[in-house]
Amino acid sequence: MELDKNSSTSITQSKYSEVAKSDEFKQLLKAKRKFILPMSLFFFCFYIALPLMTSYSKALNTKAFGEVTWAWMFAFAQFVMTWVLCMIYSKKAESFDKMADGVLEKLNKGGEEV
Repeated sequence: MELDKNSSTSITQSKYSEVAKSDEFKQLLKAKRKFILPMSLFFFCFYIALPLMTSYSKALNTKAFGEVTWAWMFAFAQFVMTWVLCMIYSKKAESFDKMADGVLEKLNKGGEEV
């Protein structure tokens, strides 16, 4: 594997095929999929719930406190949810990076057991 001065990697097609077939790489993809798919589904469901509930239900039209309705509370919660998911992903990405470093390290050693 060649590394240029900017630490970006350049992998030939045959090296990529080698890496893609490795158990470590498959574990990395499985771990990412196991995390990203449920989080994406949760985000989508939470996001789409507001327009659906305001269009087809009167539940969010009731007042939460003062003149603020539950629709406004739910909309604010979407901003909070987005930031929380971003922070969770940032923390989880550290473990993905460690796994990717392990794959690259084996590749740099000549591809033994990649």
